[in-house]
Amino acid sequence: MIKCHLSRIMGERKLKISDVAKDTNINRGTITRLYHETYTRIEKDVVDTLCEYFNCEVGDLFEYLPDEHVTNESE
Repeated sequence: MIKCHLSRIMGERKLKISDVAKDTNINRGTITRLYHETYTRIEKDVVDTLCEYFNCEVGDLFEYLPDEHVTNESE
């Protein structure tokens, strides 16, 4: 499972979805799907833009969690 940390990063900086969408010109729906982790894919240019905007690395935005970790959390 790929975990997206966008909601945490935005919360730390007190940013709303509309702020990030306006500042980055990324579609609000795309930001919303990443924020709520309902996305099924993400375009490379979106990742590039978010990393530039937040001055972070890809690994700060996304984390790979093996399936067994996900299973253990839900037990």
